[in-house]
Amino acid sequence: MVGAVSGCSHCDVLIAGGGPAGLAAAIALRQRGADVLVADALRPPIDKPCGEGLLPGSRDALERLGVDLDARDGVEFTGILFADGEASVCADFPRGAGLGMRRTVLHQLLLDRAAQLGVRTAWNTAVLLKANQPASVGGATCAYSWLIGADGHASRVRSWAGLNAGRLRGLRLGFRAHFHVAPWSSRVEIHWGPLGQAYITPVGPQEVCVAAITRQSGVRLGTFLESLPYLHAKLAGAATTDAERGALTLTRRLRSVTRGNVALIGDASGSADAITGEGLSMAFRQALLLADSLAAGGLDLYAARHAGILALPQRMASLMLLLDRYAWLRTRVLPVLAARPELFREMLAVHVGEQPMPRFLLRHGAQLGALLVAPGLA
Repeated sequence: MVGAVSGCSHCDVLIAGGGPAGLAAAIALRQRGADVLVADALRPPIDKPCGEGLLPGSRDALERLGVDLDARDGVEFTGILFADGEASVCADFPRGAGLGMRRTVLHQLLLDRAAQLGVRTAWNTAVLLKANQPASVGGATCAYSWLIGADGHASRVRSWAGLNAGRLRGLRLGFRAHFHVAPWSSRVEIHWGPLGQAYITPVGPQEVCVAAITRQSGVRLGTFLESLPYLHAKLAGAATTDAERGALTLTRRLRSVTRGNVALIGDASGSADAITGEGLSMAFRQALLLADSLAAGGLDLYAARHAGILALPQRMASLMLLLDRYAWLRTRVLPVLAARPELFREMLAVHVGEQPMPRFLLRHGAQLGALLVAPGLA
């Protein structure tokens, strides 16, 4: 369904927001037999500036949603590389491969899966919410059993439901553009510099996604790349294949993500800084949890376990943002990791959920502390 919804409509679940989080929730709920209506003020495919790298966990969650990805949808990558011009370290994922793919390609695959399952959609159609009034979709009253807010960082559903209470930290600016150049690495590269971090993700045989994140206002992608000589040289002469786009990234923790028959999902429900690359993975896992919860009769399960999905990415974001904020710390940490690549390999395993953080800290915490105090011993 495209455009306004005529007359009075009804659905089991009304989802405000048709990005990846909203569509993933619709798919998961429809797999459980719910009648789902997704409404969004935009028309698909919906784009958003991001690093465009799906970690192995994201691919696992998408498979559970019936969205099977392969290398034809993008370019597989085997791991992560950190570099700062003085030192570099890399590691492969302990299991599986990531996939770099255009955000619009991912959105179309989710659209196709939703349509296959019979999810109802209303594009170019806003969900209007007013105090003490029923929701309306495209100007028509819509009766629903459950309302899901999948409408991003500035969620109107969150505000309407009185769920804004929480903490917001680490507001930063992000930029993204695509360059016509053959990928030069089988890994996602994260380059650290004086202005922040730049992420290089292969998304096609002759295309890379370049995303940069900074705390400094007024910085554009060109200036950012000039501050990173290695990347500037790699991209010299490469044409951009689209216009530069920008967005905000932040870490948000909410006191609650449910109230009555309303639940939040994706960035509307909290987030971790984009430095983690876990935004989509969290949304897909939340979608599966939400479907389990409603199948059990309500939102109690979702309310109880939602914070657990955000916990590790937010913890990792805090640790990595220390390296962004304190250059002196980064100049110590990266050489240590370069000299002891097994530590970075295990840290990556923690990041993707293949190793518990307490076990890693028990095994290596004292060693890391000693090496940071006396890096010459590395």
